[in-house]
Amino acid sequence: MTRLHKPQHRRGPALGIGRTLALVLPVVLVLSGTLAVTRVNWSGHGSDSMLAASASDASTRAGARAPQDVLRDRLLLELQEEDPGVALTHLQEEVDRKPSLAAHCASLARALGRAAVKQYGATRAQSYARPVCDTSYATGVAAAIG
Repeated sequence: MTRLHKPQHRRGPALGIGRTLALVLPVVLVLSGTLAVTRVNWSGHGSDSMLAASASDASTRAGARAPQDVLRDRLLLELQEEDPGVALTHLQEEVDRKPSLAAHCASLARALGRAAVKQYGATRAQSYARPVCDTSYATGVAAAIG
């Protein structure tokens, strides 16, 4: 008696995963394609306006500089055109006028000290030292020297 062997089909995990992918994958592809298409500018005019908007945002941010940065630039220009004494006097006047700048006074005075050494040399720069923002100007001079 010969027995005919019928192959037994077992449903393994691969078949379940395959069927799930067969159902889910087309849905995912359609949704991702739809989202990609909605992000494309089909009018042909939007990219220029987006670039212009980005440029105007950047110029607005660049134009809105912090007060201490504006003051630093102005004082460094005064130091070059006049002398460190004038810049230090104006620094003290600005800090007295706007107390919110007091937190930045030391860093501003140190920047003036470093710039003075570059422009006038160590000895002459040190001769302008005065007690504006404690000894920060002198600290800036010393830092630029050594």
